[in-house]
Amino acid sequence: HVRQLYALVSETLRYAPVLEKLLDGAALLQAEKKLPPHLAKVLVYDLLFGKGLKCGGRWKALARRHRARLEAELARMKVRHKVSRNEDLLAPEQAARPAASQVPRYVRVNTLKTCVDDVIDFFKRQGYSYLGKAASVEELKALSGKKFLLDLHLPELLVFPSQTDLHDNLLYTSGHIILQDKASCLPAFLLSPAAGCHVIDACAAPGNKTSHLAAILQNKGQIFAFDVDPKRVATMNTLLTRAGVTGCQLAQQDFLTVDPGDPKYSRVTHILLDPSCSGSGMVTRGLEEEVAPSAERLQALAGFQRRVLSHALSFPALQYLVYSTCSLHREENEDVVQAVLQERASTFRLVTAFPSWPCRGLAAFPGAERCLRASPVETLTHGFFVAVLERCREEAAAPSSLPAAANENPELGGATEQAPKKRKRKKQRVK
Repeated sequence: HVRQLYALVSETLRYAPVLEKLLDGAALLQAEKKLPPHLAKVLVYDLLFGKGLKCGGRWKALARRHRARLEAELARMKVRHKVSRNEDLLAPEQAARPAASQVPRYVRVNTLKTCVDDVIDFFKRQGYSYLGKAASVEELKALSGKKFLLDLHLPELLVFPSQTDLHDNLLYTSGHIILQDKASCLPAFLLSPAAGCHVIDACAAPGNKTSHLAAILQNKGQIFAFDVDPKRVATMNTLLTRAGVTGCQLAQQDFLTVDPGDPKYSRVTHILLDPSCSGSGMVTRGLEEEVAPSAERLQALAGFQRRVLSHALSFPALQYLVYSTCSLHREENEDVVQAVLQERASTFRLVTAFPSWPCRGLAAFPGAERCLRASPVETLTHGFFVAVLERCREEAAAPSSLPAAANENPELGGATEQAPKKRKRKKQRVK
């Protein structure tokens, strides 16, 4: 319900100029003097542009009472502007603005409990049509109704139309699938620790990335997951239990207070670091422009992110680290990576994250294109940033951060990705 509310508010904001003209033309606020203007916009958006009014009571009755006048005014607006679609009434910058409705519903198959083929069969039995593996982002955009695809980049990610609600689906409530945005799946996918590794998830709650790491590890090895908020840790514990995660030690602790010299962490070779950020890439929030962080807030966040990244790189056995944020701001992304790499240039280096990924890091410093970005417009995901760091080695091979399932040589532009190897483990069959 919260996701749906964010989406409704986001779209209402996007259509705000059109809604204001509709309200004026239909004289709705003059006729209903007790109706607050902001509520009027939400009601009119949902009535004319959305999925129909879901509310009840007097507000629904009020909106329906004026429906004919509003529809007539909308038709007149289209005639005046010589357009046929509602979307064409928007100014170009509003039409291009990221919206929740552009981002599909991504479903990660939890391979700790099942496999992709069984989940596909389950949805087909529920009346969904499986269209195979997507060949392009354009195919994801065209999804509608009860159709779904296998993602073109991630081998255990299914893609449904954005309006698909699976929160009550048996596969979700039983932990066989995880509802996780594609961009949020990239950090664990690119870190790709081998089974048996010791891994730290430094800022772990609510736990989707932690459960993804456990699936990649096949529950073999050890995950140390930290979060300072006790409520978030409790939520994470519930999520991980439902997902069938074992071999994970949760700790209600600020990662900055964790001692890298503690023998407990002497075998940690991989760290996933997704620290607190402005969240400006989360398109379902819909309010980024209204509550854009101040310069002071961004600097405070960036200062914390630099400290926590530098701290993570001090673990003695660390070989690979993925730094990610759901922020669009350079201050929290490329600038943080650049500052920390300048301190540790002799120890760690930036490697190319997913060479075939279309969106690269901003040109903030030489080599920043090795980072990747995600966006609603170009990749149909939330806004995201990912950087992969590797400990420097003498006579190292050409750097790459891709998992074995999708490895490319970043020095060879024409290389193609290998097909992911199917795991031979017998999975729990979805019935």
